[in-house]
Amino acid sequence: MDSNLRGVCVVTNLSAVETETDTIWATGSQGAVVRSTDSGKTWKRLRIPGAESLDFRGVQAFDAKTAYVMSSGEGAQSRIYKTADGGEHWKLQYQGGQKEFFLDALICNDEKHCAALSDPVDGRFVILANTDGEHWTELPRESMPAALPKEGAFAASNSSLCLEDKDIHFGTGGPAARVFASHDFGKTWTVGSTPIVSGNASSGIFSLFCDERTVIAVGGDYQDPGRAYKNAAVSQDGGKSWELAIQPPGGYRSAVGKYGGGFVSVGPTGTETSVDGLHWNFIGKVNFNGYSSTIFGGSGWAVGPHGTVAKFLDQTKHLI
Repeated sequence: MDSNLRGVCVVTNLSAVETETDTIWATGSQGAVVRSTDSGKTWKRLRIPGAESLDFRGVQAFDAKTAYVMSSGEGAQSRIYKTADGGEHWKLQYQGGQKEFFLDALICNDEKHCAALSDPVDGRFVILANTDGEHWTELPRESMPAALPKEGAFAASNSSLCLEDKDIHFGTGGPAARVFASHDFGKTWTVGSTPIVSGNASSGIFSLFCDERTVIAVGGDYQDPGRAYKNAAVSQDGGKSWELAIQPPGGYRSAVGKYGGGFVSVGPTGTETSVDGLHWNFIGKVNFNGYSSTIFGGSGWAVGPHGTVAKFLDQTKHLI
């Protein structure tokens, strides 16, 4: 498959009696939606009518049958679809309007507790919420701090947005690398700067991992993918203060996630693992865009260009 895969979501099949198996959903360019229900042994391409040219940057799944997929693009190219029967049928739940509207990420706690992020419209970022599994509505933006001129979020890996209960965090790039935070599901907001590199349209925060008070940010400059400069930082107080990685990843990184008691960062020039988010150890040079793991990071999967899919075997290697 020639699709550039960016979205990935892995869930453990709870119905398995003797051995646990993973269901993996992955999405990408040229309308690609693929799924494996047997830990990657076999794959099925799923078709969404009328969406063959869309770029599906995000997916959130809950089992082998139920999933949301999100496409990115200007205005009407940004859409959210849902299936409840393993991709046999899809329902278009949301479609963008204004040209400035551009979906960057879609994250769920469960099927009826989801949020999606769009680049700024009329000077402020847009957060969509789904609280019933069917309808997406824009959260009020009165208390959302204004975006800086040309500030945006990145849709590289469906991970510039975090959702934990009522806590929402998202990272930005462009003129500044900032983290917006709400602790009451969008009623009030704060925003703070991070030390991640920024200053042009291709640099900033590309991915966040959020767990209680710990927030890990990775990014860099995708136009200079080999530059290992201010591309990872950790906050231990919910994003109020930040510490740059002491031993940073080896270049621009598009996704960060949990794995095996630690963390994984992936990008075009390779992959690193870390115990604390401050010291990153290089484990391979395969080009990946996105990453997902099961709860507590027990099983991790990465996706990338040309339909690449890989499973992490341990903290030192992965199997493509």
